[in-house]
Amino acid sequence: MEAKDELRKLRESTGMNRKEFCEYFEIPYMTVTDWELGKRRVPQYLLRLMAYKIEIEKLDNEKKENNQKDKATTE
Repeated sequence: MEAKDELRKLRESTGMNRKEFCEYFEIPYMTVTDWELGKRRVPQYLLRLMAYKIEIEKLDNEKKENNQKDKATTE
């Protein structure tokens, strides 16, 4: 899979549109657009870092939700 396809897949997995994704990662809109269109190549290390951040925050959110459920059942 090409880097541009990996980036698009990663963005779509978050449910964010391109603008939201750019704001979330603080990357200029035109940069992400150029990456997704294949005009520029997104660095592989950056794809890995973005995927890592998304996964860590997803796990953190799940942990918070579970803690809230646990508190609700004990009250």
